Amino acid sequence: MVEGVVAITAGVAAGSLTLTAFGLDSVIELASACVLIWRLNVELRHGQAFSERSEHLASKIGGGLLFGLAAYIVAGAIWSLWTRHGEAFSLPGLIVALLAIPIMTLLSRRKLKIATQLGSRAMRADAVESITCGWLSLVVVIGLVADLLLGAWWVDAATSLAIVWFVVKEGREALTGEECCKHD
Repeated sequence: MVEGVVAITAGVAAGSLTLTAFGLDSVIELASACVLIWRLNVELRHGQAFSERSEHLASKIGGGLLFGLAAYIVAGAIWSLWTRHGEAFSLPGLIVALLAIPIMTLLSRRKLKIATQLGSRAMRADAVESITCGWLSLVVVIGLVADLLLGAWWVDAATSLAIVWFVVKEGREALTGEECCKHD
């Protein structure tokens, strides 16, 4: 929650699409975690038959959240490029993004391990959202440093688009119900 609040606040203040998307991704991660807790509670209360339906629904919700993030990033990048609007440097944004890289890497690895053990697409979708957050952290750092060094107005839009392919790929896997964790 702290990451999301700091990133969104700093992103809005700096006019940074990438930093705001990073904060929104944190909100999506929180929503995904809530869905995952719901899914696991269903299994504990009602058994395997109910949990399979919940697993499918939770995976669809996780995929939908990833597609929503991708749509926001693309629309924001197009708008920024169209209006020639760039970001201002944000020290709080840089700090939170730098801290998120190792934290999200560790968290996503643990979640993927658990997803593989459980065979859970919903847990995998949640782990992928943590991976996406880690990549977004790196993109935010690159964008902020590049903007600071180059002062180019287009850097924020370009760096935000660098992550869209990954978000769409993982969102599609979650929505189509691809068998969990075979390619991990």
